[in-house]
Amino acid sequence: MASSPGSNASLSREKTILSENCQAKKSQYSEEETFYMNCRAAYLAVFKSSLENIKSKEQLCLVLQQAGRNPSQKTVNQYWTPQTTTLNFDDFCNILKKEKPATKTELLKAFLKVDTNNDGYILHTELYKILTVRGEKMTVEEVNAITKLADVNSNGKLDYNKFCKLYMTTNEQCRKTALEKLEVDSRLRRQQFGSQVETSSERATTPISKPSSRTTRKTDHKPAPKRGDNRTSSRPSSAQSCKESISSTISMGTSSNTNSELIEPNTVKDWQCAQSKGCFFLEQDGEIITHKYKLYLPQRSTVYITIKPLNLSQLEGKTSPWLSVDTALYVLKENESQENLQLVSFTEARNKEMFMWKGELGSGIYWLIPFTTGCRLKKIKKQITGEAKLVYRDEDGELALTKEFKAALSDIFEMIDLDGNGLLSLEEYNFFELRTSGEKCDEEAWTVCKENFDTKKNELTRQGFMDLNLMEANDREGDPSDLWVTLLSLGYNKALEMTEACPFVIDIYAEKCKPRIKAVYLEAGSRQLNRAICKSVVNKGDAKVLDSDESIIVYTYKSDTRITSVTENKSENKVVIHVNNEQSKNCVNNRGLNIFAVEVAPKSMMVCQHVMPLKEQEEWIYNCVHSLVP
Repeated sequence: MASSPGSNASLSREKTILSENCQAKKSQYSEEETFYMNCRAAYLAVFKSSLENIKSKEQLCLVLQQAGRNPSQKTVNQYWTPQTTTLNFDDFCNILKKEKPATKTELLKAFLKVDTNNDGYILHTELYKILTVRGEKMTVEEVNAITKLADVNSNGKLDYNKFCKLYMTTNEQCRKTALEKLEVDSRLRRQQFGSQVETSSERATTPISKPSSRTTRKTDHKPAPKRGDNRTSSRPSSAQSCKESISSTISMGTSSNTNSELIEPNTVKDWQCAQSKGCFFLEQDGEIITHKYKLYLPQRSTVYITIKPLNLSQLEGKTSPWLSVDTALYVLKENESQENLQLVSFTEARNKEMFMWKGELGSGIYWLIPFTTGCRLKKIKKQITGEAKLVYRDEDGELALTKEFKAALSDIFEMIDLDGNGLLSLEEYNFFELRTSGEKCDEEAWTVCKENFDTKKNELTRQGFMDLNLMEANDREGDPSDLWVTLLSLGYNKALEMTEACPFVIDIYAEKCKPRIKAVYLEAGSRQLNRAICKSVVNKGDAKVLDSDESIIVYTYKSDTRITSVTENKSENKVVIHVNNEQSKNCVNNRGLNIFAVEVAPKSMMVCQHVMPLKEQEEWIYNCVHSLVP
């Protein structure tokens, strides 16, 4: 049957659209591949393996320079804080995403600002004065290194146009040299991206040195928090072929708000209860910090444990984005020591935004470790039109807090008042201080605080907390900079919206005794949590063997709300697993990439990914291919 001209034209348009969509996808993945290949090339120009960690500020500076960045000391300090001990390859990649390489135009603009004659030259005497006195001071030796470059200096003057060209050329040469080395060395080519294992190998090669342009770069980032070194990679694989693979497909209906497997006990209102609040905080590098708790049970009892996002009072018209964040609580029994924790269970049943577990616990000490997948609590690129006003001067010229800032502070007070008694104890206030300043308030300082601000039962009231922040504004004569440091560290953006934090509340009900819960740490995901997640997936998930020796096993756990995959490596050698989610529908994972690779150390297991529905009201299909890379 002949088709009409109209139908042919329609078919042609559909093919064109399909081709353009495919081309756009290829371009997207090509960009990702190129970025991570350049990251890897720069890293392996300094270290022997992508498993080796950055162990000093000097190494961080060196590897950033190898990647075409020329960070100032201020920039390096933002990523290497006093609390930092190591950074891994994932951290390095995240830094490169934020620290873009300087362009020639940016360099020239910086030099034009100090070129008083506008003739393209700067006198060496003026250059020494600028670089060794102003801003971030360079040493005389560093400036000498610039002025002695024959190609860009003559008659006591720097030709900064030629210098910028030389700088860009040297950057490109560094990049090409590293990529060529990666291509030639097949051993390096087989190494993949990031992992949990730290090796003791030393630096491999000395990168090409390049002229400095530190005075031309300025950054304005939030201070970088302490980083863990136990995260796994989320990088696309550069391997062109895979030996063996398995495919897992799970079709999921619309996510139900209720799981009928667990119903709240009818008599729970008569049980004794303990409650504590807490919060997930999203870090600059995507890591999630949270409170960790100890639960004390004086005798054996049936317990009912719940965790859910905390619904704070919000200004009219403002949304609470954290209410959609998934939460879970892992229960671990403490035996002989904190290092020897045994997984008991986790909150698996669901009722709307609440997750629950009911069971019998013996007397003793338990650890409660909150968890969120990171699928929904992640960095959001949102255009902020204007910065919210925090303080103003009243008719008498006195500083006062704006209505919007007061509302935010009231929510913050609600969030950090962990026991919910409407007051802040020294212990609760110190969790706030550790998060916002990295320091604790000692007994002497707390006494001064109580003498100057409203307290009740030796604890700070809500009004006292407000006045404390007003005093901080007065100390800076109305400059809100320090107030913004506090707000940003607590997950607020410049529009006073909390987008990078999720406060939550935990309730513990015990039938036969009085439970006690106490927040003991505020830190990133621990080794115990990773081990607990892996064990829960192995216990409850489906297993598939990836290799002929049956030494590589992929476990997939499914609940109504999430899917988690764990890879176990029983062999004596590390393995690289290529993960492809391209065929999944209406899914979002914690890594933010459809294609990535992970390294699994010998005799270990690790979480590959967590996956959730992008839109809960729609069906979602998890289609993942795990492949063993040769």
